[in-house]
Amino acid sequence: MITLSNLKNNPGARKNPKRVGRGIGSGTGKTCGRGQKGQKSRSGGNPHPWFEGGQMPLQRRLPKRGFTNIFKKSYDLVSLKSLAGLKVDGPVTPQVLKDQGLIRDAGAVKVLGDGELAGAVEVHAHKFSQSAKEKIEKSGGKVVVL
Repeated sequence: MITLSNLKNNPGARKNPKRVGRGIGSGTGKTCGRGQKGQKSRSGGNPHPWFEGGQMPLQRRLPKRGFTNIFKKSYDLVSLKSLAGLKVDGPVTPQVLKDQGLIRDAGAVKVLGDGELAGAVEVHAHKFSQSAKEKIEKSGGKVVVL
């Protein structure tokens, strides 16, 4: 039986650290395997991983284009095809879609008209495509814009 007193790791799972600076015979004495002089022999002497040796860095060589609209509203997209497979009694709200795993967070949702609906469903969302609205109403459902 394994208890805390006799708990051991698998053989080879842990390796002893390299002990540097322990004399000539160890193979990593004096300069500790860092060679003689130079940037990499000093403590803390390593440039960041994207340093290009003084060459103009990639992020500065590339042209800057366009801009990012910080007021852009993003929508989680849901198709009628995925709504048709839902087994829900009552209205389909963003929270229901999140619980069913169709969207990531119950934020702004847009319903797209890809697919067909069999039964009458009341759908609550922030936006609907024209075809989605027509198909939902044609199947006897109701469209509620949040």
